[in-house]
Amino acid sequence: MPQTAKKSTQLGYQTTEILKLFPLQGEWTEAEYFSLPDTSHLVELSEGRLIIPDMPGDDHQKVAINLSTILHTYVREHKLGEVRFSPLPVRLWKDKIREPNVVFMSSSHSRRIRKKFWGVPDLLMEIISKSNEWVDRVVKFAEYAQAGIPEYWIIDPNKKTIEVFYLEQGHYILLEKCGIVDTAHSRILGGFEIGVDAVM
Repeated sequence: MPQTAKKSTQLGYQTTEILKLFPLQGEWTEAEYFSLPDTSHLVELSEGRLIIPDMPGDDHQKVAINLSTILHTYVREHKLGEVRFSPLPVRLWKDKIREPNVVFMSSSHSRRIRKKFWGVPDLLMEIISKSNEWVDRVVKFAEYAQAGIPEYWIIDPNKKTIEVFYLEQGHYILLEKCGIVDTAHSRILGGFEIGVDAVM
């Protein structure tokens, strides 16, 4: 077989040998996580495992940009801190890295902002879908409470709802569940409110 033909039959195969350069699932550390090359994918670290969530769809992106724009405008006008949206690694504690959809860090906690990642924010928002609802409502719900994040919003584009949770004695309490005609309010950002219909 000519050499060129032999090469062409190998096109399209994954270079699985490169996997030998990386830890096995369950053995990843945050040092190894932060040494990964930049990527457009969301990549999280939990229990020594790399987690790559599904890429968001158009509904998710629409809600994310509306939420982050309205929140950023309010925070900037009142000089309250900083707002970011994913992809952005958020270090909850050692070897636990998540990538929430929208996050707010107060000026008083600005030292938690690093070049490669954020430390524990003051407020975060997750936009759920069928593929990630259990993770956001159960797994991350418990992790964010354990990390001491004061306020957690869950936004459901399908049901067109916003749920606002506030941390009390280490557990999240539902402050309000808002439908499409309602307005959601933040406890830690006094005065901040957003109509559900404005983000859906």
